[in-house]
Amino acid sequence: MENNITILKEWAKRIRLESLNMINYCPAGHPGGSLSVADIMAVLYFSEVNVKPEEPLWPERDRVLLSKGHACVAQYAALGFKGFFDTAEFLKFRRIGGLLEGHPSVSIPGIDAPSGSLGLGLSQGLGMALGGRCAKKNFRVYVILGDGDMQEGATWEAIIAAGHHKVDNLCAILDYNKIQQGGRIEDIMNFSPVAEKISSFHWAVDEIDGHDCEQINVALKKARMQKGCPSFIIAHTIKGKGVSFMENQAKWHGTIALSDDEYKKALDEVGK
Repeated sequence: MENNITILKEWAKRIRLESLNMINYCPAGHPGGSLSVADIMAVLYFSEVNVKPEEPLWPERDRVLLSKGHACVAQYAALGFKGFFDTAEFLKFRRIGGLLEGHPSVSIPGIDAPSGSLGLGLSQGLGMALGGRCAKKNFRVYVILGDGDMQEGATWEAIIAAGHHKVDNLCAILDYNKIQQGGRIEDIMNFSPVAEKISSFHWAVDEIDGHDCEQINVALKKARMQKGCPSFIIAHTIKGKGVSFMENQAKWHGTIALSDDEYKKALDEVGK
Protein backbone atom coordinates (compact mmCIF):
# COMPACT_ATOMS: atom_id res chain seq x y z
CA MET A 1 0.00 0.00 0.00
CA GLU A 2 2.80 2.44 0.90
CA ASN A 3 4.44 2.03 -2.51
CA ASN A 4 1.09 2.50 -4.23
CA ILE A 5 0.41 5.74 -2.32
CA THR A 6 3.86 7.04 -3.25
CA ILE A 7 3.07 6.39 -6.91
CA LEU A 8 -0.29 8.16 -6.60
CA LYS A 9 1.38 11.20 -5.04
CA GLU A 10 3.77 11.29 -7.99
CA TRP A 11 0.85 11.17 -10.43
CA ALA A 12 -0.83 14.04 -8.55
CA LYS A 13 2.37 16.07 -8.88
CA ARG A 14 2.57 15.36 -12.60
CA ILE A 15 -1.09 16.35 -13.03
CA ARG A 16 -0.43 19.66 -11.26
CA LEU A 17 2.67 20.38 -13.32
CA GLU A 18 0.94 19.61 -16.61
CA SER A 19 -2.12 21.65 -15.60
CA LEU A 20 0.13 24.66 -15.05
CA ASN A 21 1.89 24.03 -18.36
CA MET A 22 -1.36 23.86 -20.32
CA ILE A 23 -2.80 26.98 -18.72
CA ASN A 24 0.41 28.98 -19.12
CA TYR A 25 1.06 27.96 -22.71
CA CYS A 26 -2.50 28.72 -23.87
CA PRO A 27 -2.58 31.14 -21.92
CA ALA A 28 -6.05 30.58 -20.43
CA GLY A 29 -7.70 28.31 -17.91
CA HIS A 30 -8.57 27.91 -14.24
CA PRO A 31 -5.53 27.12 -12.09
CA GLY A 32 -7.08 27.33 -8.61
CA GLY A 33 -9.63 24.53 -8.94
CA SER A 34 -7.41 22.44 -11.20
CA LEU A 35 -4.70 22.32 -8.55
CA SER A 36 -7.18 21.55 -5.76
CA VAL A 37 -8.64 18.53 -7.59
CA ALA A 38 -5.34 16.99 -8.74
CA ASP A 39 -5.02 14.42 -5.95
CA ILE A 40 -8.60 13.25 -6.50
CA MET A 41 -7.93 12.83 -10.22
CA ALA A 42 -4.73 10.90 -9.54
CA VAL A 43 -6.40 8.38 -7.24
CA LEU A 44 -9.46 7.99 -9.45
CA TYR A 45 -7.61 7.26 -12.68
CA PHE A 46 -4.58 5.43 -11.33
CA SER A 47 -6.16 3.36 -8.58
CA GLU A 48 -9.95 3.27 -8.69
CA VAL A 49 -11.81 3.38 -12.00
CA ASN A 50 -12.13 0.46 -14.38
CA VAL A 51 -11.49 1.85 -17.86
CA LYS A 52 -9.79 0.83 -21.12
CA PRO A 53 -7.87 3.74 -22.70
CA GLU A 54 -7.55 1.75 -25.92
CA GLU A 55 -11.36 1.41 -25.98
CA PRO A 56 -12.77 4.69 -24.59
CA LEU A 57 -16.41 3.72 -25.21
CA TRP A 58 -16.14 0.25 -23.66
CA PRO A 59 -19.73 -0.35 -22.41
CA GLU A 60 -18.60 -1.81 -19.06
CA ARG A 61 -16.33 1.11 -18.15
CA ASP A 62 -16.72 3.18 -15.01
CA ARG A 63 -17.83 6.73 -15.80
CA VAL A 64 -16.10 9.88 -14.48
CA LEU A 65 -17.94 13.19 -14.83
CA LEU A 66 -16.25 16.48 -13.99
CA SER A 67 -19.21 18.69 -13.16
CA LYS A 68 -16.83 21.55 -12.30
CA GLY A 69 -15.74 21.57 -15.92
CA HIS A 70 -13.57 24.67 -15.62
CA ALA A 71 -10.95 22.44 -13.92
CA CYS A 72 -10.67 20.32 -17.06
CA VAL A 73 -6.89 20.56 -17.43
CA ALA A 74 -6.48 18.30 -14.40
CA GLN A 75 -8.73 15.69 -16.00
CA TYR A 76 -7.03 16.09 -19.38
CA ALA A 77 -3.64 15.53 -17.74
CA ALA A 78 -4.87 12.34 -16.07
CA LEU A 79 -6.47 11.06 -19.28
CA GLY A 80 -3.38 11.80 -21.36
CA PHE A 81 -1.06 10.12 -18.89
CA LYS A 82 -3.46 7.16 -18.72
CA GLY A 83 -3.15 6.76 -22.50
CA PHE A 84 -6.51 7.98 -23.82
CA PHE A 85 -4.79 10.33 -26.28
CA ASP A 86 -1.34 11.57 -27.25
CA THR A 87 0.13 13.86 -24.60
CA ALA A 88 1.29 16.14 -27.44
CA GLU A 89 -2.28 17.46 -27.28
CA PHE A 90 -1.52 19.11 -23.93
CA LEU A 91 0.16 22.06 -25.59
CA LYS A 92 -2.75 22.46 -28.01
CA PHE A 93 -5.18 23.15 -25.17
CA ARG A 94 -7.82 25.68 -26.27
CA ARG A 95 -6.16 26.04 -29.68
CA ILE A 96 -7.71 25.70 -33.12
CA GLY A 97 -7.03 22.22 -34.44
CA GLY A 98 -6.33 20.83 -30.97
CA LEU A 99 -8.33 18.10 -29.26
CA LEU A 100 -8.69 19.65 -25.81
CA GLU A 101 -11.40 22.28 -25.45
CA GLY A 102 -11.80 24.86 -22.70
CA HIS A 103 -14.43 22.68 -21.03
CA PRO A 104 -14.88 18.89 -21.29
CA SER A 105 -16.50 17.62 -24.49
CA VAL A 106 -17.54 14.09 -25.42
CA SER A 107 -15.44 14.45 -28.58
CA ILE A 108 -12.41 13.92 -26.30
CA PRO A 109 -11.60 10.24 -25.57
CA GLY A 110 -12.31 9.47 -21.92
CA ILE A 111 -14.85 12.26 -21.39
CA ASP A 112 -18.27 10.79 -20.59
CA ALA A 113 -20.34 13.99 -20.48
CA PRO A 114 -19.93 17.65 -21.44
CA SER A 115 -19.74 20.16 -18.62
CA GLY A 116 -19.28 23.83 -18.02
CA SER A 117 -22.62 25.13 -16.80
CA LEU A 118 -22.46 24.25 -13.12
CA GLY A 119 -25.07 22.07 -11.44
CA LEU A 120 -25.71 19.54 -14.22
CA GLY A 121 -23.12 16.85 -13.51
CA LEU A 122 -24.86 15.00 -10.70
CA SER A 123 -28.11 14.72 -12.66
CA GLN A 124 -26.17 13.36 -15.65
CA GLY A 125 -24.35 10.91 -13.44
CA LEU A 126 -27.56 9.80 -11.77
CA GLY A 127 -29.10 9.06 -15.15
CA MET A 128 -26.08 6.98 -16.17
CA ALA A 129 -26.09 5.09 -12.88
CA LEU A 130 -29.80 4.33 -13.13
CA GLY A 131 -29.34 3.28 -16.75
CA GLY A 132 -26.57 0.91 -15.75
CA ARG A 133 -28.71 -0.59 -13.01
CA CYS A 134 -31.66 -1.12 -15.36
CA ALA A 135 -29.35 -2.77 -17.92
CA LYS A 136 -27.83 -4.95 -15.17
CA LYS A 137 -24.36 -3.54 -15.80
CA ASN A 138 -21.69 -3.44 -13.09
CA PHE A 139 -20.09 -0.10 -13.90
CA ARG A 140 -19.89 2.73 -11.37
CA VAL A 141 -20.37 6.45 -11.92
CA TYR A 142 -18.20 9.10 -10.24
CA VAL A 143 -19.20 12.78 -10.29
CA ILE A 144 -16.73 15.46 -9.18
CA LEU A 145 -18.49 18.53 -7.85
CA GLY A 146 -17.25 22.01 -7.01
CA ASP A 147 -18.56 24.60 -4.58
CA GLY A 148 -20.54 26.27 -7.35
CA ASP A 149 -22.35 23.01 -8.10
CA MET A 150 -23.58 22.90 -4.51
CA GLN A 151 -25.33 26.24 -5.00
CA GLU A 152 -27.45 24.98 -7.89
CA GLY A 153 -30.96 23.60 -7.48
CA ALA A 154 -30.45 20.77 -9.99
CA THR A 155 -27.70 19.34 -7.78
CA TRP A 156 -30.03 19.10 -4.81
CA GLU A 157 -32.79 17.55 -6.92
CA ALA A 158 -30.31 14.86 -7.97
CA ILE A 159 -29.23 14.37 -4.35
CA ILE A 160 -32.84 13.79 -3.29
CA ALA A 161 -33.59 11.45 -6.21
CA ALA A 162 -30.41 9.38 -5.86
CA GLY A 163 -30.99 8.83 -2.17
CA HIS A 164 -34.64 7.96 -2.68
CA HIS A 165 -33.85 5.41 -5.39
CA LYS A 166 -30.91 3.91 -3.43
CA VAL A 167 -28.49 4.33 -6.35
CA ASP A 168 -25.47 2.63 -4.82
CA ASN A 169 -23.39 2.60 -8.03
CA LEU A 170 -23.17 6.41 -7.83
CA CYS A 171 -20.40 8.26 -5.97
CA ALA A 172 -20.20 12.05 -5.71
CA ILE A 173 -16.93 13.72 -4.71
CA LEU A 174 -17.00 17.35 -3.58
CA ASP A 175 -13.76 19.25 -4.19
CA TYR A 176 -14.51 21.40 -1.17
CA ASN A 177 -11.98 24.23 -1.42
CA LYS A 178 -14.55 26.73 -0.12
CA ILE A 179 -13.61 29.51 -2.55
CA GLN A 180 -15.32 30.41 -5.82
CA GLN A 181 -14.71 33.07 -8.42
CA GLY A 182 -16.17 35.92 -6.39
CA GLY A 183 -14.75 35.00 -2.99
CA ARG A 184 -15.36 32.63 -0.09
CA ILE A 185 -18.56 30.59 -0.19
CA GLU A 186 -19.46 31.69 3.34
CA ASP A 187 -19.79 35.24 2.01
CA ILE A 188 -21.52 34.41 -1.29
CA MET A 189 -23.85 31.44 -0.81
CA ASN A 190 -23.14 29.38 2.28
CA PHE A 191 -24.40 25.79 1.91
CA SER A 192 -22.83 24.38 5.08
CA PRO A 193 -23.15 22.14 7.02
CA VAL A 194 -22.67 19.74 4.11
CA ALA A 195 -22.43 16.33 5.77
CA GLU A 196 -25.63 16.72 7.79
CA LYS A 197 -27.63 17.87 4.78
CA ILE A 198 -26.42 15.15 2.42
CA SER A 199 -26.84 12.34 4.95
CA SER A 200 -30.40 13.49 5.65
CA PHE A 201 -31.20 12.60 2.02
CA HIS A 202 -30.11 8.98 2.55
CA TRP A 203 -26.52 9.09 1.29
CA ALA A 204 -23.48 7.49 2.93
CA VAL A 205 -21.19 10.44 3.70
CA ASP A 206 -17.44 10.43 4.27
CA GLU A 207 -15.24 13.46 5.09
CA ILE A 208 -11.56 13.36 4.18
CA ASP A 209 -8.47 15.42 3.47
CA GLY A 210 -8.73 15.82 -0.29
CA HIS A 211 -4.95 16.10 -0.62
CA ASP A 212 -4.18 12.86 1.22
CA CYS A 213 -4.01 10.15 -1.44
CA GLU A 214 -4.35 7.38 1.12
CA GLN A 215 -7.55 8.88 2.56
CA ILE A 216 -8.97 9.38 -0.93
CA ASN A 217 -8.11 5.79 -1.85
CA VAL A 218 -9.73 4.36 1.29
CA ALA A 219 -12.87 6.49 0.86
CA LEU A 220 -13.32 5.34 -2.74
CA LYS A 221 -12.87 1.70 -1.79
CA LYS A 222 -15.44 2.13 0.99
CA ALA A 223 -17.88 3.73 -1.48
CA ARG A 224 -17.42 0.81 -3.89
CA MET A 225 -18.49 -1.58 -1.13
CA GLN A 226 -21.50 0.53 -0.09
CA LYS A 227 -24.86 -1.15 -0.69
CA GLY A 228 -28.34 0.34 -0.62
CA CYS A 229 -27.47 4.03 -0.95
CA PRO A 230 -25.24 6.38 -2.97
CA SER A 231 -21.94 7.66 -1.56
CA PHE A 232 -20.84 11.26 -1.06
CA ILE A 233 -17.21 12.07 -0.31
CA ILE A 234 -16.54 15.54 1.10
CA ALA A 235 -12.91 16.17 0.18
CA HIS A 236 -11.57 19.20 2.04
CA THR A 237 -9.09 20.88 -0.28
CA ILE A 238 -7.14 24.09 -0.78
CA LYS A 239 -7.70 26.28 -3.81
CA GLY A 240 -4.44 26.53 -5.74
CA LYS A 241 -2.87 23.71 -3.72
CA GLY A 242 0.91 23.47 -4.11
CA VAL A 243 1.58 27.02 -5.28
CA SER A 244 2.09 29.39 -2.34
CA PHE A 245 0.88 32.57 -4.02
CA MET A 246 -2.25 30.84 -5.40
CA GLU A 247 -3.38 29.00 -2.28
CA ASN A 248 -6.70 30.23 -0.86
CA GLN A 249 -6.76 33.16 -3.30
CA ALA A 250 -10.01 33.72 -5.21
CA LYS A 251 -8.25 35.72 -7.91
CA TRP A 252 -6.61 32.51 -9.19
CA HIS A 253 -9.97 30.87 -9.82
CA GLY A 254 -10.06 31.94 -13.46
CA THR A 255 -7.70 33.11 -16.14
CA ILE A 256 -4.91 35.38 -15.01
CA ALA A 257 -1.76 35.27 -17.11
CA LEU A 258 1.27 34.21 -15.10
CA SER A 259 4.40 36.27 -15.38
CA ASP A 260 7.58 34.37 -16.26
CA ASP A 261 8.70 34.57 -12.63
CA GLU A 262 5.33 33.35 -11.33
CA TYR A 263 5.32 30.44 -13.76
CA LYS A 264 8.84 29.39 -12.77
CA LYS A 265 8.04 29.69 -9.07
CA ALA A 266 4.84 27.67 -9.49
CA LEU A 267 6.67 24.85 -11.30
CA ASP A 268 9.47 24.87 -8.73
CA GLU A 269 7.06 24.66 -5.79
CA VAL A 270 4.88 21.92 -7.28
CA GLY A 271 7.88 19.94 -8.51
CA LYS A 272 9.57 19.70 -5.10
